[in-house]
Amino acid sequence: MASYLEISAEIAREAGALLSKFFERRVAFELKGEHDLVTEADRASEALVIERLRSHFPSHSIVAEEGGGHTGSSDYCWYVDPLDGTTNFAHGFPMYNVTLALEQAGELVAGVIFDPEHNEMFSSERGSGAYLNHRRIRVSKVTRVEDSLIATGFPSKKRHLDVNVHFYYQLAMLTHGVRRAGSAALDLAYVASGRLDGFWEFGLNPWDMAAGILLVQEAGGKCSDMKGAPASLRGPHLLADNGAIHAGLLGIFSEVFRGEYRHPMPQIK
Repeated sequence: MASYLEISAEIAREAGALLSKFFERRVAFELKGEHDLVTEADRASEALVIERLRSHFPSHSIVAEEGGGHTGSSDYCWYVDPLDGTTNFAHGFPMYNVTLALEQAGELVAGVIFDPEHNEMFSSERGSGAYLNHRRIRVSKVTRVEDSLIATGFPSKKRHLDVNVHFYYQLAMLTHGVRRAGSAALDLAYVASGRLDGFWEFGLNPWDMAAGILLVQEAGGKCSDMKGAPASLRGPHLLADNGAIHAGLLGIFSEVFRGEYRHPMPQIK
């Protein structure tokens, strides 16, 4: 198991160094959809990560954001986001990362999230805790939603159909604040390290959240979907928090799903 974690961290650092060079150059971006950005940095990082993984683990499957994956013959599957936070990256906003996670027979067993701008490597393996640059990390001890700082995200695709603004407003009114930094993997890493008390989002992909879910769980936190069902890499939404505020957040989400608002949305006059 240690070899999986060590190798994935080594690959993430190498890909992160590559991304840093692109970041300094402020590379141009393209659109995969109306608002969904991709850069040459995404593609270069993915090619590097996949090549390294295939050389180390030729029988493993790889699922990667830009579609350059590999179908293997074993029970092991890697989830790769070669550049999480592409929109931030393309605009020179230093909140992006490389993330890799390994699943064995449906169970997450290892994961890393590397932030090259701050030289922060978040890592975890099943049953061994969560770490930031080799130092043990744990979730926060906040016990009330009203005292929490939480985060969320909004999609680039089909943003006109997104309902998260309703949840965002209720939590913004009830907590110390809601952050929207544009990188789901780092949001989850920040929950694991106690910098945030919780995070939720709709419509994430497996590579967005695989490593982060394991990090939060190994740091003592809790993950589910926004209705309380077990967290799924292919589920419609995700809630991750320190565990102490999990029931409170689920209660608020339940109200919003029913169309019940503690704080009515303001009207423009």
